[in-house]
Amino acid sequence: MTTTPRRGFNDAVTRFWSFAAPVYNQQCLQRWVYQPAQDEVIAQLRQRGSRQIADIACGTGILADRIQRELQPDEVYGIDMSDGMLAQARKRSDRVRWMSAPAEELPFEDGFLDAVVTTSAFHFFDQPAALREFHRVLAPGGLVAVTTISPRQALPLHALSAALWNPAHNPSEQEMRALFQAAGFTIADQHRVRRPIWTPISDLITVGVKPPQT
Repeated sequence: MTTTPRRGFNDAVTRFWSFAAPVYNQQCLQRWVYQPAQDEVIAQLRQRGSRQIADIACGTGILADRIQRELQPDEVYGIDMSDGMLAQARKRSDRVRWMSAPAEELPFEDGFLDAVVTTSAFHFFDQPAALREFHRVLAPGGLVAVTTISPRQALPLHALSAALWNPAHNPSEQEMRALFQAAGFTIADQHRVRRPIWTPISDLITVGVKPPQT
């Protein structure tokens, strides 16, 4: 496992989401903000036939629970740092294995999983370290799917932070591809999350595969 000098930032994020967990469950917020990206991830997992799956920064467990119910894989793990979020998740399902850990230090042996997914949380991670950790815990041929907030146009000062880890940085399409490839993944797919045309949100799904021989 990797270690990162992020404890202060991780603690601040954890405290905020522990407080915000009940609001996160609101149906309108989930339907219009989070569900479209989660639908895309489930479609990727179904197509791949993944059996050992971890949802990183799982929040209150909506996606991990859906994966378990809709795909019925061998095992689903919901990973989050927030006790408040995990408390909500445990009320949602007793069939998902809920665990507390940061994205950069996952509680799995090398090659243990065949799919790692994360939605709408990548901007909180140490992105290169998290992707290296996803690569470590995946078996050869394993799938990683990440959805990110990704404006179609570059935002002011976006270029200044592109080469640096930034707790609020949302990578562009090209940056996501570079991050995946630097971590050892082959890009399998990348496209805009499909949303109603009137929705102001613009997000991206990037899918990678750990090469069979690494």
